[in-house]
Amino acid sequence: MTRYLIAGAGGMLGADLQHVLAGREVTALARGDLDITDATAVRDAVTGHDVVINAAAYTKVDEAETDEASAFAVNATGAGILADAAAANGARLVHVSTDYVFDGAGTHPYSEDTPRDPLGAYGRTKAAGEELVLAHPYVYLVRTAWLYGEHGPNFAQTMLRLAGERDTVSVVTDQIGQPTWSRDLASAIVRLLDAGAPFGVYHGTNSGEASWFDFARAIFEDSGLDPDRVLPTDSSSFTRPAPRPGYSVLGHAAWDAAGLPAPRPWRDALRAAIAEGALRAA
Repeated sequence: MTRYLIAGAGGMLGADLQHVLAGREVTALARGDLDITDATAVRDAVTGHDVVINAAAYTKVDEAETDEASAFAVNATGAGILADAAAANGARLVHVSTDYVFDGAGTHPYSEDTPRDPLGAYGRTKAAGEELVLAHPYVYLVRTAWLYGEHGPNFAQTMLRLAGERDTVSVVTDQIGQPTWSRDLASAIVRLLDAGAPFGVYHGTNSGEASWFDFARAIFEDSGLDPDRVLPTDSSSFTRPAPRPGYSVLGHAAWDAAGLPAPRPWRDALRAAIAEGALRAA
């Protein structure tokens, strides 16, 4: 029986990975259970496992601008330590990365082999982690974006909360990406592993594209709320420390090359998440 280790199991994706892997032999370690920057602890945790899934990450995008060292410790150093331990044990590694490794200036989906060109500190640390991980064999590097789900704070949950507090919400129209249900990402990761797909880079986002405004309107509409309560604005209305990519759509060619279906369209996933009760006001 394949033995799985999930690092970062306490997060949104980690919880959904446990759901998808239910019935299998899984060791699920949250941040308090495993510090991935501790090489000795990681080595001990990885021993005896056949698959290591790194869902641990420093994701405070704005705070990374003033504390890049903390973000680097987890997103780069920690990722490299996990990759070292997995390689030493002959285990397959799944490492989850992000659209923030790209410059956000594109006009068509980023391919898996697009050169990295991050805009800010968070993206730099994730790009460094990718380099360390890809230096090892038996690696699936899965980039995702605009993640939402049941087990953690996210844009979709925030929209539902605000719907109960305000008459209207203003959402930007000038940032384009791919809303991605964390359950679909978890399923895609397991699909790669179960199929024995070729190692390499895959984009684990739901298909299609939308602006945050489009996504918010869909959340309202699919939840039985009036989508006209969502009002358009642009990024100039929101000043944040970290730059946000204007275009974060990721291509799925690697799935086709592996003979596997890419994750389904984002709107289908959103409807399924709502129908299954995975989205509700925080």
